[in-house]
Amino acid sequence: MKKKSFLLGLVLILSAFFMAACGSTQSSNEAEAPAAEKSEEVAEGNESSEDVFSVATDTNFVPFESLNTETGEMEGFDIDLIKALADEAGIKVDIEAMEFDGVIAGMQTARFDIGIAGMTITEERAETIDFSDPYYDAGLTLAVKADNEDIKSEADLAGKKVATRSGTTSETYLTENHPDAELVPFPGIVEAYLELISGRVDAVMYDAPNVMYYVNTDAKGQLKTVGGLLQGEQYGIAFPQGSELVEPINEALKTLIENGTYDDIYEKWFGERPNGTTK
Repeated sequence: MKKKSFLLGLVLILSAFFMAACGSTQSSNEAEAPAAEKSEEVAEGNESSEDVFSVATDTNFVPFESLNTETGEMEGFDIDLIKALADEAGIKVDIEAMEFDGVIAGMQTARFDIGIAGMTITEERAETIDFSDPYYDAGLTLAVKADNEDIKSEADLAGKKVATRSGTTSETYLTENHPDAELVPFPGIVEAYLELISGRVDAVMYDAPNVMYYVNTDAKGQLKTVGGLLQGEQYGIAFPQGSELVEPINEALKTLIENGTYDDIYEKWFGERPNGTTK
């Protein structure tokens, strides 16, 4: 009897031991599961928090940048270029449109990481912001009404009302070289063109690519360019001073030029490749 009681007790003790062991193993596995899930959440969090660099651009500088009213998206040569540069450099960008003056101010205050808006590289601007290598050769030109025979070049601007966009190199050029002309600045260049078409100003001076694009498309034969190219200029991508993005963007630009991507984008918006040919 005592032997049977002893064996029964031993069985009960061993059963309790194995049940406790199984319980500990199960608890341990249950404790590990949330940790694994947490690791996946951290990984996902790291992926979603990847740096996105802000890009400031102009609201209306065709064919470099403008708002497509049908899609609500920004488009143009600069927009395609900065997206291609970002892909090549392995970064993400978020584009925000504003007036041109806001782009420069955004670089000076480091509110934005990158600025691309057909911005001319000048010594004055380079004192407060950094520039990439030049990505577009440009200059200024004049537009007048199609039937205007009085203004054939900038030599004929004395006493004339000449419109341009405020805060641009064309405004500076007119101020410094044509003080005898009446300068009429506008916040947007389209306003200047409309004033010219209406006859309230005599000429418009602005960046040649934009002037020629407007004359050949939106003006519908009402305007013409005169006097050829003035003051050769180069556009650059802008950054706050000391930005670490200058070097990788320059490297990406060099690559896009070498592999033909730059030429493809150029042809898309200007109808020919930089050397004047087409594919």
